[in-house]
Amino acid sequence: MKPANNTLSRRKFITASAISAGGLALLSIKPALADGLLSTQQQYTVQQVIDLIMKEGNLSPIPNTVDTLKSGSADQVVTGIVTTMFATVDVIKQAVKLNANFIIAHEPTFYNHTDNPDWVKDNAVVKQKQALLKKHNITVWRFHDYIHSLKPDAISYGAVKKLNWLPYFKTDEATITIPAVTLQQLVQHFKTSLGIAHLRIIGNPEQKCSRVTLLPGAWGGQRQVGYAESDKPDVLVVGELSEWETAEYIRDARAMGSNMALIILGHALSEQAGMEYFVDWLQPKLNGVKVSYIRTSDPFTWV
Repeated sequence: MKPANNTLSRRKFITASAISAGGLALLSIKPALADGLLSTQQQYTVQQVIDLIMKEGNLSPIPNTVDTLKSGSADQVVTGIVTTMFATVDVIKQAVKLNANFIIAHEPTFYNHTDNPDWVKDNAVVKQKQALLKKHNITVWRFHDYIHSLKPDAISYGAVKKLNWLPYFKTDEATITIPAVTLQQLVQHFKTSLGIAHLRIIGNPEQKCSRVTLLPGAWGGQRQVGYAESDKPDVLVVGELSEWETAEYIRDARAMGSNMALIILGHALSEQAGMEYFVDWLQPKLNGVKVSYIRTSDPFTWV
């Protein structure tokens, strides 16, 4: 899911939730980068870390981005940073043990794309989670639109890196050509490299695969099928899909003579290598603050 970039001035950047959390007084915060001392200072506020990511990533503000604060305050001093896919209850508890009070999560914290706490009125689980975050003074920032806007897209790059496919990777190209393997061997490679216990596929396990279109996360059926049509890969690899869209397209395509296969990795399992890689991207840019990655466990049990 890649949002379009825009050319608005970076000086205007401040998260909408930060304004609501801290009031208009936050607008008077001095840019952390203005004096050129950010690279050597030992303490950072949440906003200074966000500013650093924007500057170092050469990122422009995205209108109506979902990348806003979900809890906490922009002026909170950071004791440690955790990157993860979801700020689950387990991740929050692990962050506390690491003395990390700033969680950078790729996906929503409160179960809907915009993290609207009233998506379901009087949601008891939302209230409990908000109380848990407040108890431990943890700030959560969603890092979805902007991480996909990095060059290269850090989520895709992290996945390819974890798969040991960097020699075949080209920025902004979803389809790569690897040495030919069987579909079964490819499945095993994904399971071993990404730590996935079970996968779903459509295809013959013995068929050969070389051209792989890798679409981590939820690109939507239209774009998944669009890549299948334009790139004509041997195998389309997705994070998640609507079963009545892409899966049915692949089934009918194979019934009419195509040899294209499908592998479904799972949403979090397909993208979290990118959040792990982001530690390598961010840590060298900070001085005196530890950045740690916490893997989001698979919520499903196979029976």
